[in-house]
Amino acid sequence: MFDWMAWTTPVAVFFSCIVLMLVGMTVWEVKSPTAMRKGFLPIATTRGDRLFIGLLTAAYINLAWVGLGEKMAQWFSLSAEPSVWISFVLSMLVLALVMRKG
Repeated sequence: MFDWMAWTTPVAVFFSCIVLMLVGMTVWEVKSPTAMRKGFLPIATTRGDRLFIGLLTAAYINLAWVGLGEKMAQWFSLSAEPSVWISFVLSMLVLALVMRKG
């Protein structure tokens, strides 16, 4: 069923985190409805808006990392492409920043 996608451990962990975030945000929204607020993002947002923006940002960070992996190996004279775990951690930190301060 999922043969069309390269289900490596980092990919599975990334998508599992997204599912867990969506479930957690749904429960949080049911228990405590959100209010609009303005952070560093140029618009007033709800928790769901910030999650959506953060997930898009995380996806773009991971895509850029994978796309530039070979170039980074050349630029920094690495023997192999940098680990995707680095981009995973970086994207989750950016997501947390957007959720907290965005």
